[in-house]
Amino acid sequence: MLTSQDLAFFAVLASEPSLAAAARSLDVTPPAVSQRLQALERRLGMRLVDRSGSQLSLTSEGALLAERGQAVLEDLESLAAELRERCDIVSGPLHVAAPLGFGRAFVAQAMARMRQLHPAVELKLTLLDDPASGIRSDRWDVLVQVGPLADSALAMRRLAPNRRILCASPAYLEALGHPVHPQDLAQHVCGVIREDQADVTLWSFGGDDGETATIRVRPELTSNDGEVIKAWALAGLCIVQRSEWDIAGELRAGRLIELLPSWRMPDADVVALLGPRQGRAARMERFAQVLKDLLTPVPWR
Repeated sequence: MLTSQDLAFFAVLASEPSLAAAARSLDVTPPAVSQRLQALERRLGMRLVDRSGSQLSLTSEGALLAERGQAVLEDLESLAAELRERCDIVSGPLHVAAPLGFGRAFVAQAMARMRQLHPAVELKLTLLDDPASGIRSDRWDVLVQVGPLADSALAMRRLAPNRRILCASPAYLEALGHPVHPQDLAQHVCGVIREDQADVTLWSFGGDDGETATIRVRPELTSNDGEVIKAWALAGLCIVQRSEWDIAGELRAGRLIELLPSWRMPDADVVALLGPRQGRAARMERFAQVLKDLLTPVPWR
């Protein structure tokens, strides 16, 4: 008969490339992992792992056990969490994925607050260049995103408004002048951040008079780090588009100047996606609310 301990052991085993790696994750010796695996296989009367290669490979039965066992473990955790929540005890693991810059600036603060409010919650924060690329992953509970998401099947919470703003430094504008129409950007030095799968060289604008414009820029400066792009803009090297949350302080201080104020780029609101409704734990909802409270009133406005 399978136990929850068996399922947890095999879940670790199935997620690692080798028995040695599984032993490190379990903090035991490789022989101990081999002995436990052999005992499990004897009880079930079948092979779960193909040992013919150097890499750990599951048999079809092992793959089934890993998949269905993970679902059982999640159901057990969800049941335990629901029982605890009936007593107003929020606990269990909470894995949050967020963009690098915004995650450091705000999500980490919200997780610290979550821990203060609910000390039984086990926190994990993963900061990514492109959180949206993991939208269908089951390895996170809450995904924080700045900007639109194509997938709307998951529950979404709007946390705060956020504009995309075209800007440059006073030094750049003194040297190369102000663009007065989006088409003028073809004669300017533009910098872009390549942090997701979007077409970052296609810039769209909507004018106050209802006119629209879509411009293909030829970036002369690119980076996968938003802080680098902002530093280049501050140094007077280029025009950039950045999130309002990231440059609000520089705009107020006059270190950056908003360009084309009568034209608006698409908004990039801050949203949170929660894990699938089946088995969704209250800790996900609680965290989304903690983060929303942190962003209310909107700190960059």
